[in-house]
Amino acid sequence: MSAHVMGTGAMGEAWTLREEGSRMEPRHRRKATSHVSAEDRRMGRRQGISFVLGFLLFLGCFGVYFASQTDYVQKTWLYPYPYRETVEQYAKTYGVDSSLAAGVIHAESRFKSNAQSHRGAVGLMQLMPDTAEWIAQEVDNDYHCTLAEIQEPETNIRYGIWYLASLQKEFDGNDILALAAYNAGRGNVQDWMTEYGWTSDFASVDAIPYAETREYVNRVLKYQKKYQALYTPRSEGFLSASAR
Repeated sequence: MSAHVMGTGAMGEAWTLREEGSRMEPRHRRKATSHVSAEDRRMGRRQGISFVLGFLLFLGCFGVYFASQTDYVQKTWLYPYPYRETVEQYAKTYGVDSSLAAGVIHAESRFKSNAQSHRGAVGLMQLMPDTAEWIAQEVDNDYHCTLAEIQEPETNIRYGIWYLASLQKEFDGNDILALAAYNAGRGNVQDWMTEYGWTSDFASVDAIPYAETREYVNRVLKYQKKYQALYTPRSEGFLSASAR
C-alpha cells in the first residue's frame, strides 16, 4: 500500500511538473514571438525612415536641377554677363560673334577683371603682357602700354576681341583653329596644320594634340551656345532660324 501510494505520489508529481511545463511553454513562446515582432517593427520603422529620407533627397536634387535650368539662375549664377555692352560693341566693331567672345571671357576669367594666371596672363580675356603690347601697337599705335591699362576692363575686352578677330582672319574664319591659337599660340596651330595636313575646314577638336587646348576649345564652344541661348533676343533668334 505504501508502495502504491508512493508510486502514485511520484506519478502525480511528474504529472504536475509536466502540467506546469505545458503551462509555461506557451508563455515562453509568446514572449519569444513578441520579441521577434518588436525587432521586425523596429526594422520596418528604419526602412520606412530610410525610404522617406531617400525620397526627400531625390526631390531635393530634382528641385535643384530644375531650378538650375531656369534662365534666372543660369544668368545670375552660372553664366552671368557683366560688361555685356562693351563685349557686344567691340564684337560688332571687329566682326566677331559676341556669344563667342563671351564664351572666351567665361572660359578665361569667368568675367573677373582682376584675374591673373600663374603664367602672367591678365584681365578678363587673359592677355599676356607682350601680346597685349603688340596689340596696342597695332590698334592704337601705343608703344608704352602699361600693365594697369591692359587689365582695365574696356581695354582688355577691346584688345582681346581684336586679337580673336585677327586669329579668325588668319585661319580663314575657322573658330576651332582660332580658339586653339588663342590658347596654345598661333605658331603651334600653324605647325599642327603643316604636320597633320589640316585645312581651313578643320572640324575635329579631338585631333588637337594638347589636352589642355582640346578641353579649352570644347569649353568655349559650349559657353558660346549657352550665351547665345540665354542672351540672344528671341526675335533675332527666330529671324535667324527662319533665314536658315
